Amino acid sequence: MKLIAELQQVYVVRYGDVDATPVDPAQFAAPEGYFAIGYSDGVPVACGGWRYHSAMGGAEIKRMYVIDRLRGRGLSRQVLAHLESTARAAGHRRMVLETGQAQPEAIGLYVSSGYTEIEKYGVYKDEPESVCYAKDL
Repeated sequence: MKLIAELQQVYVVRYGDVDATPVDPAQFAAPEGYFAIGYSDGVPVACGGWRYHSAMGGAEIKRMYVIDRLRGRGLSRQVLAHLESTARAAGHRRMVLETGQAQPEAIGLYVSSGYTEIEKYGVYKDEPESVCYAKDL
C-alpha cells in the first residue's frame, strides 16, 4: 500500500531505518482489528488501524499516517477519533500505542487527545527512542 510505503520513508528520514515492528495485515481483520483509509477526491490521503493486543488489554494503534500536503488540517485527529470509536464499538476499553521521540507532532496529538505516557511494552521495551501511551476509552 502506497501510504504505508510513504510512512516507512518518514521513519527512514527520522530514525535512519524503516519500522521493523512485526505487523501482519491479517491482524487488522475484524473482529480482532480494523484498518481505515481516508480519501480526498478518490486519492488515499490518510490511514490508520488498530489490532487487539492481549498483553496490554486493549487495542493497539498502528500505521497512523496523513500525507504531507494535508498535515495541519486536523485529519490525524479525525483518524484517531475514528479509530477510538471503532475500537470502543468492538468492545475495547483501552487504546495503547507506540511512537517515537522524533515525532513531536504525533506526541502532541496523543497528549492533547487524552493519552498518558505508560511504560514501554513488548518489542519497544528496549528501544531508547520509543514512547508509549494509553487511553481509557
